[in-house]
Amino acid sequence: MGITKLTDLIRVAAPGAISHKDISDYAGKVIALDTSIIMNQFRTATPKLQFLGPMAGIFFRTLTFLEHDIKPVFVFDGKPPGEKLAVLERRAETAGWSSPNRSGTASLQTKECLQLLKLLGVPIIQAPGDGEALCARLVSDGTADAVASEDMDTLPFGGGVLIRQLNAKRDSDVIEYSLPKILEILKISQEEFVDLCILLGCDYCDKIAGLGPKKALKLIQDHRTIEQVVLHINRTTHPVPHFWQYQDARKLFLEGPRTVAQDLVWTEPDEEALVQFLCHTMHVKEPRVRGRMEKFRETREKKRQERQEERAAGVCRQTRMEDFFRVTRKRKQLSQGDEAAPSKARKNLNKSK
Repeated sequence: MGITKLTDLIRVAAPGAISHKDISDYAGKVIALDTSIIMNQFRTATPKLQFLGPMAGIFFRTLTFLEHDIKPVFVFDGKPPGEKLAVLERRAETAGWSSPNRSGTASLQTKECLQLLKLLGVPIIQAPGDGEALCARLVSDGTADAVASEDMDTLPFGGGVLIRQLNAKRDSDVIEYSLPKILEILKISQEEFVDLCILLGCDYCDKIAGLGPKKALKLIQDHRTIEQVVLHINRTTHPVPHFWQYQDARKLFLEGPRTVAQDLVWTEPDEEALVQFLCHTMHVKEPRVRGRMEKFRETREKKRQERQEERAAGVCRQTRMEDFFRVTRKRKQLSQGDEAAPSKARKNLNKSK
């Protein structure tokens, strides 16, 4: 679900925090991807294909990222927080599943996806809890430049740059949200933004009934905290939930997962192993896989030549191709007191806009 109507609120109240880009603008950037969102997209788009739909979709989309010199990092969900179980139960019921995954144990489809991504040569990170929380953390500590997700939760978790619609479709408009700009335009702090998102409606607790996005924003701008908002609303028209666990939700958003800085390694896709896996195990037609790998090599070479020509002409907006398949330098891990400081990666991304 994400944050209820947050997209609409930002579009109306902070349009300057939104920019429209092309996928090529992210060449050379490390992008953290919420893998569960991607898998659900392909699962929904191809319900009759079961396992094959998400596997084929991730195969084709990952190659497209690599063609554009994007460095994808796939983040997988771990054990969901207890506060989210009620939402997961409702989603499972809607989707016709017997029950949600409470333990965080990898499903068969997740294991298949992990194997596929390893053969594609891209880094994989297992989150201790929600994947979007760790994606946001990777941006805030400088390991990644942006998060690609359709879920707006990334912003209250502190992900400084959120990218939506990074799907490489023709004429597709990639939408980027800047968290620092949102806070600046709305004139609120990150803590106040989290309280705003809780008032709008999140996955971790109930919300005050009857509060629309504009009203919720005005209340936060006037009173700054949920505690003060509760003192200034009409509880008859806006009843406060019984045993409201907004403080637990606030803690989840603000504290987030603790991660250790690590090296991220990208290697060349293993075509023969991919053919073996996709064609002999997943029963994808071999000419389809071989054809896509050939196109991948041709497109990558073409873009490399374009970058060389741009450098020769004095245009240096993209990284060198020979620098792509390497180990990224290990970023210095921020101390607890430095967590609010902007990352170098985020600064570099902003400079390229």
